Amino acid sequence: MAKYEVTVSVRTEFLPDQSDREAGPYVFAYFITIRNTGLIAAQLISRHWIIIDAEGRTQEVKGLGVVGNQPLLKPGEEFQYQSGTPLPTPVGTMRGSYQMVAEDGTGFEATVPEFVLSMPRILH
Repeated sequence: MAKYEVTVSVRTEFLPDQSDREAGPYVFAYFITIRNTGLIAAQLISRHWIIIDAEGRTQEVKGLGVVGNQPLLKPGEEFQYQSGTPLPTPVGTMRGSYQMVAEDGTGFEATVPEFVLSMPRILH
């Protein structure tokens, strides 16, 4: 087991009540679970997202914390939150990272693997 390690899992959901199915925007919620799978407590300091729509347009989002929090996670602890994003197309992707600082002062990055945002029945 690595000393500095955070595992991120994601679930997405299309929000039809907040979307315009004909012309957009298409609004998606994403549910994130951040688990400290390392050996030392670490705090999430900031986030960096890259959001790409179906036409290749890229939006970059950087900011402190997540949903107003900078959670400190002891080994084995997890933090869950929900956020969302509008897209001009019914399909897109997101990927990113969280910048972490361990309690010993070591900075490291927790990668969020790319995930798909898709209106139901668009992708086969």
